[in-house]
Amino acid sequence: MREFLSKMVGKKINIFCGGPNFKGKVVKVDEGVVHMVNDDDQMFYVAVDRIIVVSEEHESEQKAGFITGFRK
Repeated sequence: MREFLSKMVGKKINIFCGGPNFKGKVVKVDEGVVHMVNDDDQMFYVAVDRIIVVSEEHESEQKAGFITGFRK
């Protein structure tokens, strides 16, 4: 898992540890801890051995314009 997370440095990911999800950009992986920063620029740290699921966050591209199928 540590090697996998090391390849994710610089990418936004979602982490599930059995409780709440953690979302953020991976800054580094060091000594069994993933260092991440969220959208509010707050650093947080997750123990690698507690991680159950990791997924890469894909930003949905929103296009300006009308929304089809929307009715009032």
